[in-house]
Amino acid sequence: MLAPGLVAHSAAEPQAMTSTQSPSETLSAKQQAIPLIAAFMATSDMPRLRAALNQGLDAGLTISEAKEILVQLYAYTGFPRSLNALGELKKVVEEREQRGIHDAPGREPSHPAPTGEALLAAGAANQTRISGAPVKGPVFDFAPVINQFLQAHLFGDIFERDNLDWPSRELATVGALAATPGVEPQLRSHVGASIRVGLTTSQLRQLAQVLAEHGDADAAKRTREALDAYLAGNTGRK
Repeated sequence: MLAPGLVAHSAAEPQAMTSTQSPSETLSAKQQAIPLIAAFMATSDMPRLRAALNQGLDAGLTISEAKEILVQLYAYTGFPRSLNALGELKKVVEEREQRGIHDAPGREPSHPAPTGEALLAAGAANQTRISGAPVKGPVFDFAPVINQFLQAHLFGDIFERDNLDWPSRELATVGALAATPGVEPQLRSHVGASIRVGLTTSQLRQLAQVLAEHGDADAAKRTREALDAYLAGNTGRK
């Protein structure tokens, strides 16, 4: 299950995976900041969240992208943490402006999300693409409505917003889940999702290293264990 639930391949490629993109073995400075922002939001560590937000903005993260990370993560960490983190971002941006730093505003989504049955269909397609197969399982049989919510809202309303690419969304999700004890099955699912949307195993190992270097050894350990478990079940990966 993908975190809450994940995603089947379709003929259309997701916006995060295009033929012009080639895999990199390292995370960019901007990408390195994303899981840190997510991890410190998930633990409500405001001083380190503030530092990570500044790090991300310094590395070229737009204000729109930073907001989108914190908005998306309410689905994984809850509204209270998301709202508090957005308030912290607002303060950071205002303080940077007072120091004469004018961060790029970024852009809003290029199109509105569909509605009704079209939204559910788009969400189901996105969920399937990210998870690699249609999402099924005893939990969804027991409570089918949870997958309807996942498809319509998380993978529909949120993942249809193209002002943040899918690799960045998965970096954020992995960072938040890694910092949260007790959600190891979902973390393993999202490690696999990260690879399916274009991240490499080397980049995920670097993500763990970045978490460790910034003081979250437990989150780093959980990330490494999730990646090792994924690789153990998927031969041929590096």
